[in-house]
Amino acid sequence: MSALVLATFSARYQHAAFGLRYLQANLGALQPAAALLEFDLQKPPAQAAEQILAHAPRIVGLGVYSWNVAQTAALLVALRHAAPQLVTVLGGPEISYETATHPLTPLADHIICGEADLAFAGFCRDVLAGTPPREKILRAPPPDPAHLALPYPLYSDRDLATRFTYLETSRGCPFGCEYCLSSIERGVRAFDWARLQPEFERLLARGMRRVKLVDRTFNLDLERGREVLDFFYAHATPELQVHLEITPSCLTPPWRELLQRAPPDLLRLEVGVQTFDEEISARIGRPQSAAAAEDALRFLRQETTALIHADLIAGLPGQTLENFAADFDRMIRLQPHELQIGILKRLRGTAIARHDTEWQVRWNPEPPYDILENKLLDAATLAALKRFARFWELLGNRGRFSQTLPLLWCAPGDSPFPKVWKLCAHLFPRFGKVHGIPLLELAYALAEHLITTLGRDRAAVLAALRADLSRLGALHLPNWLGQP
Repeated sequence: MSALVLATFSARYQHAAFGLRYLQANLGALQPAAALLEFDLQKPPAQAAEQILAHAPRIVGLGVYSWNVAQTAALLVALRHAAPQLVTVLGGPEISYETATHPLTPLADHIICGEADLAFAGFCRDVLAGTPPREKILRAPPPDPAHLALPYPLYSDRDLATRFTYLETSRGCPFGCEYCLSSIERGVRAFDWARLQPEFERLLARGMRRVKLVDRTFNLDLERGREVLDFFYAHATPELQVHLEITPSCLTPPWRELLQRAPPDLLRLEVGVQTFDEEISARIGRPQSAAAAEDALRFLRQETTALIHADLIAGLPGQTLENFAADFDRMIRLQPHELQIGILKRLRGTAIARHDTEWQVRWNPEPPYDILENKLLDAATLAALKRFARFWELLGNRGRFSQTLPLLWCAPGDSPFPKVWKLCAHLFPRFGKVHGIPLLELAYALAEHLITTLGRDRAAVLAALRADLSRLGALHLPNWLGQP
């Protein structure tokens, strides 16, 4: 029996609910009365409701994100039907902005907007005391990190062994990128490293191996960054991996020296470029020098041992297909280990919508709120770009076909984009989908396209595929691949 239940639908099991753990950690005397339940998107909401109600709670707090709106709506309906006396409260980035018009708002009793780490505890105390707030929509001010109880003891040993461990050393962001929720409330608040270090040490001792630091721009504060990175450098093991998000414009010489000292394979750096087009960057509140971004990526790739994950966005206001193709080709030349192609989204509350009239933007009204078309990219082109992004994830990332893919653009001076675009136009009619494609079927289609459509040397293609599939751990290579 628990007076309170905290729950959410995570995108995948490996992503632990960091925000809910903060809420639970800051409940004070109520913490022993709270249960935390995490579901993935495959969990039927009716079953999730049954698990929640088995605790006989008086209050249920649900974390809402763009990926779980439909599941949360169905869960609220099921809870209301089975336990009409239950008090439901929502929080999270999806529900914190444009709240009054959100479709979930009529389904819940209360909503706490913003960082609810401390506000949720006060809300629960009032409800359990019989004096719930009169307002439906409550707003929590950003808390001072010094006043927050840290959530790290709430990671279970199983969490540490099988999931990403989310950590933070700061909150907030100083930048104004109009597509990003972090741009809505500017400013950075840092945690005291003297508080964090023993917590991180305990997590490592308990088996933490996959770390994701959620600081929006880790390479802002050199002194804090040096303390944190020196800590992880000292504790590096072959199993430990630390993910950081950095901004190329902030990669100063001292930061470069610090990153060069990283032990091999420890760091995974997410480098948000988004576009090399300086006019488009300035338009979306992210002014940057394309040359500086390129220099930063080249340095990271060539002079550090970090795994480099770079980001581009398709669909930005003023961006043509040719603009995006130039960004893609420029990024391929820089050879990041991973290149994630995101599709522009209009997240609730972000300023990107101010361009709608000028650029005639039409958005998907349902999550993930992705762009459907604008005056430079029609609906068919954007649909093809979305397929391109997905097929690139299958083909180009995680080192899947690192030896085979370059055969697409093997001639000196070749532009990779049209070759990959043509490949995607071949793959989609063949499979009729962009998810759930078996690896060997994808490999066969790639080989067929290279050999039959492009006329590449059959022996070279099959040799590259054998090397790629062997590296991926394929135990039994198909007969069509032949023998080395």
